[in-house]
Amino acid sequence: MPAVNPYLLFNGNAGEAVDFYQSVFGIEPIITRFRDMGDTPADMPEDVLNRVANAQLPLSETNILMLSDCPPGTEIDNSKPAFTVQLETDSAEEAERLFNALAVEGKVEMPFGPVQWAEAFGMLTDKFSVPWMVNYTGNAQM
Repeated sequence: MPAVNPYLLFNGNAGEAVDFYQSVFGIEPIITRFRDMGDTPADMPEDVLNRVANAQLPLSETNILMLSDCPPGTEIDNSKPAFTVQLETDSAEEAERLFNALAVEGKVEMPFGPVQWAEAFGMLTDKFSVPWMVNYTGNAQM
């Protein structure tokens, strides 16, 4: 298996989330909107046509953060996500930068700092209700 990638679902604000994550990670997304898929129903509202059908933000050669809006007629209950996106960084400084950027308008669940298994670790839920763990293992001993 070459990779396992998180796929985040949104209720109409995936475009805003793509912009936010693009600013945090500094990467260019690849976006397909519902209007780009072809064979869309003629009566589909303009706001739905502009929603994100699929977006990919390549974090590395093998890791992609993927997201989309729910298709029309479906909705995700984001009140209690059953997942966490975990990031392992190359340095404590990069981990802290990502943690602080993702925490803007979000909620810190566990403050950023050293823990038994990592030199730097923190947990937060971002402004889109997506939970994140940011980790730099470094030389920590378990």
